[in-house]
Amino acid sequence: MKDVKLAGKHVAIVGLGLSGVAAARLCLARGARVTAMDEAPLAELGSPARELALAGVVLRTGPLVEAELCQADIVVVSPGVPRRPALAAAERAGAEVIAELELGARFLSAPLILVGGTNGKSTVTALVHRMLVEDGRRAFVGGNFGAPLCDAVGGSWDALVVEISSFQAERVPTLHARVGALLNITEDHLDRYDDFADYARAKGNPFARMTAQDVAVIPAGDALCAAQAGRGAARRITFGVAADGADVALDSGAIVDGVRGLSYRLQGLRLRGQHNLYNACAAAAVAGAMGGAAEAIERALAGFEPLAHRTVLVAEMDGVAYYDDSKGTNVGATVAALCGLREARAVLIAGGRDKQGSYGPLVAALRRRGRALVAIGEAAERIAAAAAGVLPVARAGSMSEAVAQARRLAEPGDAVLLSPACSSFDMFRNYRERGEAFAAAVQAARGGQG
Repeated sequence: MKDVKLAGKHVAIVGLGLSGVAAARLCLARGARVTAMDEAPLAELGSPARELALAGVVLRTGPLVEAELCQADIVVVSPGVPRRPALAAAERAGAEVIAELELGARFLSAPLILVGGTNGKSTVTALVHRMLVEDGRRAFVGGNFGAPLCDAVGGSWDALVVEISSFQAERVPTLHARVGALLNITEDHLDRYDDFADYARAKGNPFARMTAQDVAVIPAGDALCAAQAGRGAARRITFGVAADGADVALDSGAIVDGVRGLSYRLQGLRLRGQHNLYNACAAAAVAGAMGGAAEAIERALAGFEPLAHRTVLVAEMDGVAYYDDSKGTNVGATVAALCGLREARAVLIAGGRDKQGSYGPLVAALRRRGRALVAIGEAAERIAAAAAGVLPVARAGSMSEAVAQARRLAEPGDAVLLSPACSSFDMFRNYRERGEAFAAAVQAARGGQG
């Protein structure tokens, strides 16, 4: 833990979601004068944010006021807040502008495990946490998955397992991980970043301060992830398959840890899809780097429940399996889900708010594994145009209509897969609501079977 003194300092918190509220509470508890800002109207803020005023926080809503930010000693930026001219002005005025994750880490001394990547990071984070708990460790789990890191301050931890998004990896000048995993980097959030290279750099930021005593876990044969890991001095452990030279490799129903000379059985694993086998392999590599016992890793693998809205079987109807992968919010995630299905062909339901990336990889996967495509949401026309001539394409104006169209197009032995490759904010509040709408539509269709 660093020598951090906040008493008497003026701290501005920008963004009052979970992370911002947690940061405000931490700063207030440490004696800072706190001003909390959010561009949303007061009535749209959650009650935890509104209640900060009762604790002595000064609340400001509406557009950011540059002059007020420039008066702060420290500005803490929530991950959902994009780059703003007012933040740059505050830096020029001498304020330290940092992320909530950076703030929390400055008050914590337990080893930090960061799990990043475009896809799979929530599953790997939850698996690593389960493995360490099975090994008898007091392990915090949070970040982009669960509680903000600032909420961990004051607890007694043996390890901190933190999912880190690209947004959270911005403005982290001293963030240091004992183990850092980068699972993959595929196009995402190009509506926020200048280009793909800018996005990839954000993903790799946590490696920059890693030392030779630390461990970077990356996929075997992935030059992009290797380049980001190479920004620091961490020792590398690769995961994947033995044919690619992976240090921790999938092999005949087991994960073989060549670094430690151990193997972990996959009996009872309930995760579906080839991509989730790689996630299990990555988690075992991380837990192994932390010295987790083989028995604990195996127990965690056998007892792990798949996370909601991540290739979860909803129902089977007329010989067709219906899967909810609403968390597939980018093209890479949808390709992994589609290609990881045990069924040879699938009707894909995709669309939502467009992130401005290429749908080329998705069309290539549909050419191999698709039966048909049902396009929904704001991105429907762009996705449909990309897939035109490759396979049958239908459009739907609601989730119920999408399920009905998919049911009509599917054949016995197929899957129907909701994996939108887009964010949900055009039709739904979040990916969870979207997945629940899909499940409800499937169950309604089952109930109406004649």
